Amino acid sequence: MTDRPLTLMAVHAHPDDEATGTGGVLARYAAEGIRTVLVTCTDGGCGDGPGGVKPGDPGHDPASVAAMRGQELKASCDVLGVSDLETLDYADSGMVGWPSNDAPGSFWQTPVEEGAARLAELMRHYRPDVVVTYDENGFYGHPDHIQAHRITMAALEMTELTPKVYWTTMPHSAMRQFEEMMRESQEDMPEPHPAEVAAMEEIGLPDDEVTTWVDTTAYSGQKFDALAAHASQGENIFFLRMGKERFGELMGMETFVRVKDATGAALPEKDLFAGLR
Repeated sequence: MTDRPLTLMAVHAHPDDEATGTGGVLARYAAEGIRTVLVTCTDGGCGDGPGGVKPGDPGHDPASVAAMRGQELKASCDVLGVSDLETLDYADSGMVGWPSNDAPGSFWQTPVEEGAARLAELMRHYRPDVVVTYDENGFYGHPDHIQAHRITMAALEMTELTPKVYWTTMPHSAMRQFEEMMRESQEDMPEPHPAEVAAMEEIGLPDDEVTTWVDTTAYSGQKFDALAAHASQGENIFFLRMGKERFGELMGMETFVRVKDATGAALPEKDLFAGLR
């Protein structure tokens, strides 16, 4: 054993992603004295601008949006107790199919080896015991999420480190609960197109394939406040419309798939650090 603190590293694509999928574990483990490192890969410049102006519309300035979102990211990290924030500052690639996907310098256009080498340097510095990122589909197909997955897995191969590695996911039971809640809140919501249903079924996993269930209910208020810190993107953050109480009921359990492990900790787990303490 060493005096080095146990360390969690979460690798995310944009400002606000840290709160949605891992806000609970970041807050919980920070409260437990674990070092929490957040790596945010893009500058978020394809987010909404002041007044909700959309990318590509007159008055949308990616540079000023990125600066604003950077400040919001720091505020979110303060709420969650994140000990170390690292930003790679690649240009936001936007949603799948947007022209910004092809822009020189965008994260999606960055060679995986380049991004991985930078991330590997951070891994060697922080020596994380647990690394969390997205699955191969970036959870829902966003180009920058997919790229974050790619550079994370490549960076791990570049180092001698053997952390436990997890991908964020959502059990299908929670997906159904979320869909029901959306219908309750939008009475005139039309029946989904079969193609949309099929796309939704690609998100998440059957409950019995989820390896790790971390109860972060006690930290759901911090998670909500961290999301609220990204005020410029409020129109796009549906979860904020729930209110704190409902949010805590639905978002208190964070779930993962364990893909690398050298501890032999039994599955299913209730703790990302099972076998490490």
